[in-house]
Order: sequence, then structure tokens, then C-alpha cells
Amino acid sequence: MTTALPDLILEPLVRAALMEDLGTYGDVTTRSVIPAGTTYTARLRARAAGVVSGMQIARMAFHLVDPTLQVRTLKTDGSTIAKGDVLMEIEGSAAAILSAERVALNFAGRLSGIATLTAACVAETKGTETRITCTRKTTPGLRMVEKQAVLHGGGFNHRFSLSDAILIKDNHIAAAGGIRPVLQAVKANASHMIRVEIEVDTLDQLAEVLDETGADVVLLDNMDTATLSKAVEMAQGRIVLEASGNMTLPRIAKVAATGVNYISMGALTHSATTLDLGLDF
Repeated sequence: MTTALPDLILEPLVRAALMEDLGTYGDVTTRSVIPAGTTYTARLRARAAGVVSGMQIARMAFHLVDPTLQVRTLKTDGSTIAKGDVLMEIEGSAAAILSAERVALNFAGRLSGIATLTAACVAETKGTETRITCTRKTTPGLRMVEKQAVLHGGGFNHRFSLSDAILIKDNHIAAAGGIRPVLQAVKANASHMIRVEIEVDTLDQLAEVLDETGADVVLLDNMDTATLSKAVEMAQGRIVLEASGNMTLPRIAKVAATGVNYISMGALTHSATTLDLGLDF
């Protein structure tokens, strides 16, 4: 279970989503058909099994529309849920509940889908020390909460932005003139507080990285399982190894068995299916 982010950090994101949904004149449907003063108790319910994420955000969506709503979270972020489970109860103004409904469901469904896929991938690593991690292939503007959902699913986070760590990709290597020149440049210019990762496509490139030093992590890009096993043998635990590229759920167990430290998957955030949740009156 991960610690919740401060509401102060999340509020601008949720507020922007509500403003987008309410438009310039608010919820005209609800205002037209729901008598003023009508109160109700609504239940946010799972219509499929999975791992929940986004409850903190859903609660915030309801409270931003109406701070007097009574919101009871019954399943916290990171909880395993079954079809039919009630995740949250919201009591108070029916109009306020209806006005916040779609934003709350959009966030909770999307983030729970990410957490659920992550948990499935993590389960495939059982019996190994391999960790599942996400990438920067996130929805623009939603990286913070999507990466939080990966944590809720039992995964780990890669860097959050270009400023967090040095990740030398194939284009950097080409532009710098090769592996040795690029690593030498890093050693000469990078802060001692920043970790360095470098991408390699072949075992020859891995050998060059190991010989030159200067990197903390090697990203083994688009290697087949047999080649990944050879890379682990070559490294002999001297450097952290991250397998990436074409990582799908059916392949995770075999890749984890090679002994790589991390498996990074863009699919966790760009291809997760929204978990089916609904708000029942």
C-alpha cells in the first residue's frame, strides 16, 4: 500500500477536469430535472474484479463540487476488489453527486485499469526478484496519477521527467559518436546526484558499457529471452539491468526468470483497459 499524495498536489488536476466537464454554465440537465434540496446516497460500485486506484481523486471530485457531501471510502487505493464490491458511498445533494459523477468515474476507472494490469504483470514475477516498472509513455497531464496507479498495482516507478535522471538512448549515442564518448561526457559533466542509465541493443554494446563504466543501469532494448539471459551472465551483478521493448503479459514470467532486475512496460499506462465502475443511485 502506498501513501496517498497530498490533496494540494492533486487538486489542480481534478479541478481542471471538473471545469472541463461543467463547461461555462454548469450541469444544465441536473439543474433542470432535479428539484432543489433533493438528497440521496449513491454507491460507487465495481462491475468487474481488479485492483482499485483513484479513490482519493474521486473523493476530491465530489468535495470540490460540494464540500458538504459525506464521502465514505470503503476500498482504499491498492485494494483488491471483486465484482459487485462497493468502493465508496456518497451522501448529500443529489445534484452535486450527479455533477461530479463523470469526472470521478473517469479517473477511478482509468487508474484502476492501470493498477489492475500492473498487478497482473507483478504476479508473473513471483519467485523472482524482478520488479515491474512503468515508463514516460503516459497520458499528457496525467503522469503523476498514472504512475501512482502503477504503485497501487504493486509496480515501481521509472523517472517522472527528463530532469529526474540521465537516460542515454540510441539517438543520444549516435549523436555523441558512440558509447564510450557518451559515457565519458556523462562522467565529465553530470552531477554526482544523478543516476545514469544507458540503452544497448546488442551484447557487444553491453560489453563496451561494462568496460567503460560510468553507468548505473543498462536498458536492454528489444532483446529476445536467450539474449537477456546472456546479458545477465555478462553483467554478473555489477550493474542494474532493465529489460524493455515488446514486454507483454504472456512474456513476463520468462523474462523475469532470466534474472534481470527490472522489466519496464509502456503498456501499463498507454494500453491498460479502463476498469468498469459505476455509480448507482
